[in-house]
Amino acid sequence: MRRLVLIALLLVAPLAARAEDFVPGTEDVPLMPGLAAVENSSLVFDKPEGRIVESAAHGAATRAAVTRFYAETLPQLGWRAAGPRDWRREGERLRLDFRGADGNLTVGFTLSPQASR
Repeated sequence: MRRLVLIALLLVAPLAARAEDFVPGTEDVPLMPGLAAVENSSLVFDKPEGRIVESAAHGAATRAAVTRFYAETLPQLGWRAAGPRDWRREGERLRLDFRGADGNLTVGFTLSPQASR
């Protein structure tokens, strides 16, 4: 019996880890390794114009490391830089905001429909 529980835990653990690989409220914005989702920080709205997601993650990261991670990762997922912390893809805008000091950093993620011009 003990062996079955261990096997079950080994099978479920990778699934739990994968659930945290993305910014909470999204399934397509990666969560930088070293950041952890801030509990109860996610708000998700679906509107006819598109989705709105606000979420936060915290960790012992620096602004430079976070900016570099997303500058390297997001283009591989179809996002185009529209500024150092601003990204666009298929009618959506992703904005990163920083709160706190480097080493004790909270990163805010805001995903919204891209404004028409």
